[in-house]
Amino acid sequence: MTAPASTLVLASGNAGKLREFNQLLSPLGMNVRPQADFGVDDVPETGLTFVENALIKARAASQASGLPALADDSGLEVDALDGAPGIYSARYGGEPKSDARNNAKLLEALSRCEEGQRSGRYWCVLVYLRHPEDPVPIIVQRSWEGEILTVPRGEGGFGYDPLFWLPDQGMSAAELSTESKNRLSHRGRALQALVETLQVAHG
Repeated sequence: MTAPASTLVLASGNAGKLREFNQLLSPLGMNVRPQADFGVDDVPETGLTFVENALIKARAASQASGLPALADDSGLEVDALDGAPGIYSARYGGEPKSDARNNAKLLEALSRCEEGQRSGRYWCVLVYLRHPEDPVPIIVQRSWEGEILTVPRGEGGFGYDPLFWLPDQGMSAAELSTESKNRLSHRGRALQALVETLQVAHG
C-alpha cells in the first residue's frame, strides 16, 4: 500500500490516541494512520523500560509499513512498590487486560501503606522514527506526579485514573475535564514536546 510522504504510522490501534495525535500533528502536514491500515499487528513488548518498548513498537510499524512511525509506551510508577507496576501497568492484574483488576491489585499491594507513603507518577515515552534503521530517533518522556488513593474517585479517564490523586488540583485524574487532562497529563505534555521538536526538525 502506497501513501504520501507526510503519512505517519501510529504503532497502536487505540482510537483515542489516534485522534489526539492527528489533532496535534496535522498542522505540521502529517496524517497519522493506525498500523492496522498497513496490516501491522501488535508486537511482543520484550523491553525492560518504557523507552525500549516504544522503540520496539515504532521499529516494527515502520519496517512493515515503509513509513515514519510513532509509538508510545506509558504506565504508572509507585514509589512504595519499587516502581511497579511500571512497564507491566496495562497487564498488572493478569490477562486479559482489565482496568478493574489492575486497580484492585494496586489497592491490595498498597493496603499497608499509610497516607504520605503512596506517592507515584505516570510516565509517557514517545518515540518517532524516520525509518526502521533511524540512528537518531526522537525520544520524548514526561511524567505526571500524584498520589495513590485508598478508594477510587471519578468516572472519567481510564487505567489507574480513578486512583491517581492530584493534590494541586484537589481531585483524581478521573475527575478532570478532558481539556484539563490533555493539558496536565504525562501524555498531553509529551505530545506537546514532540510537536515542538518536530516543528524545529521541519524548519
